[in-house]
Amino acid sequence: MVDGAVCDVCYRHCVIKEGENGFCGVRTTKDGKVVPENYGKLTSIALDPIEKKPLNRFYPGSYILSVGSYGCNLRCPFCQNYEISWGDEVSVIKKESSFVSPIELSIIAEEQVKNGSIGVAFTYNEPLISYEYVLDTAKLLKEKNLKTVLVTNGMAEPKTMKELFEYVDAMNIDLKGFTDRYYEELLKGNRKMVMDFITEAVKHCHVELTTLIIPGENDTEDEMENLSHWISELSPDIPLHISRFFPRFHMTDRGATPVDKIYRLKEIAEQNLKYVYTGNC
Repeated sequence: MVDGAVCDVCYRHCVIKEGENGFCGVRTTKDGKVVPENYGKLTSIALDPIEKKPLNRFYPGSYILSVGSYGCNLRCPFCQNYEISWGDEVSVIKKESSFVSPIELSIIAEEQVKNGSIGVAFTYNEPLISYEYVLDTAKLLKEKNLKTVLVTNGMAEPKTMKELFEYVDAMNIDLKGFTDRYYEELLKGNRKMVMDFITEAVKHCHVELTTLIIPGENDTEDEMENLSHWISELSPDIPLHISRFFPRFHMTDRGATPVDKIYRLKEIAEQNLKYVYTGNC
């Protein structure tokens, strides 16, 4: 007999006991059902240019209301938002988060239209670990003719996200590398799940992808060739953002990615893809 309820968000399928958390630190079991304990609990909110997500080919020049909560189902040692994702600071930020209902968030988003905003981007931490909140808000945004955007690591079961796909207008999905070793050993994730998620997402909404290039990890020309070729098989029109790494969090044992490396990998990706952008250069 299973001692707890099984979470269906990602490949881990955590068995979560009543009142405890899964690997992500967010999914919990309440009255025998797995739910997100951070439903509606926001830690971050800002009005950002859409290009900052980054989305370069989705309503360029517009702004979007960006919101984040806390928790993540990966363990990237170079995490940019570790304070709300998986660092020790998360226990503190949980207490400082503010509850904003889907209705309240949709009203705030509507108020920001006058400032050039087109909707809401769920970002900063991993939004899919609390997909129920995203879905409830997205339904309200659609009624107001506003857009829903996700910035996600894509490590989620497509079948679990089936209804959500119907309400999301655009995603930037991290395809962090193209080897199982990199995903499993360094990130504590699953590359196949991310690839399956991307494959399904492109059927439903605008998708752009991002790869952060880590020196000595995912920076070979062969890997970029394989990664960009796989994307091109889905569609050569899918934009790819190739970003430069800077030392931070638990990864300070190497320098920033050389700029010429980023531009060389861009050249390789452009042999397979129509739209390739560089970031942090």
